[in-house]
Amino acid sequence: MRFEPELTSRRAPATPGPFFLFRGSDLLVRLREGLAEMPVVADPAALGLEAPVVLHVGEADGAPCRAGEVTGGAAPEGWSFTGLRALFSALPEPLFRVAGRALVLVDWERTHRFCGRCGTATRTKEGERARECPACGHLAWPRISPAMIVAVTRGDRLLLVRHHRFAQRFTVVAGYVEPGETLEECVHREVREETGIEISEPRYFTSQAWPFPHSLMVGFTAEHVAGEIRVEPSELIEGGWFTADAMPEIPDRVTIARRLIDAFVAGRRGPAPG
Repeated sequence: MRFEPELTSRRAPATPGPFFLFRGSDLLVRLREGLAEMPVVADPAALGLEAPVVLHVGEADGAPCRAGEVTGGAAPEGWSFTGLRALFSALPEPLFRVAGRALVLVDWERTHRFCGRCGTATRTKEGERARECPACGHLAWPRISPAMIVAVTRGDRLLLVRHHRFAQRFTVVAGYVEPGETLEECVHREVREETGIEISEPRYFTSQAWPFPHSLMVGFTAEHVAGEIRVEPSELIEGGWFTADAMPEIPDRVTIARRLIDAFVAGRRGPAPG
């Protein structure tokens, strides 16, 4: 699927296309044999639903992509509102990324209806993806919260930790960037705070937009320099060093955490025998 982000649609209003309809953070889908199907309509009314505010997200393979928050009506028969996290493996990755973008925009619209400076009702700013206050002129753009995530190695082992919130699986260290902090400084601080170890200078790996609720995850790799693991009990249950052939339960493949782990495993196992 080829997706192009747009502020306004080039298509006629009656042109059908993928419609990302949310109730809270749950997306309207139809599940068939483990795969999720999106409604393709021009108006939520065709599904018996009400969405007072509709946002244009972009264009996918020539069709307009729209998003809205449902305020009235039950899910049509055979359809359900499902959390986006639960759709990791059910939605194709390109469609999941667009769904994430749609969720961020809907959440931003929902939380910026009034000016954060003076309390006046805001309006859409002409020509920009922004909310404008007609009283004081304050502008609010969709919020993006930068966060870092890092794969730390020690020889042939990878540092993995287990959080209280996601106790069923291990992952790599991650955390949000603080005001005035560089990404690299955040990597050093988070690893030190959560595990008590010191690392080498981080090296950029890749990034991923993460709509839970509006993050940009920036991935790095680094090497252990000093210290032994002493987990911060308010953050973590445990942490440890794992070899490529003895991985515990780890995150889903759609996540940047999994990409970092998979890259470590692939690098340690070497090429397949010919």
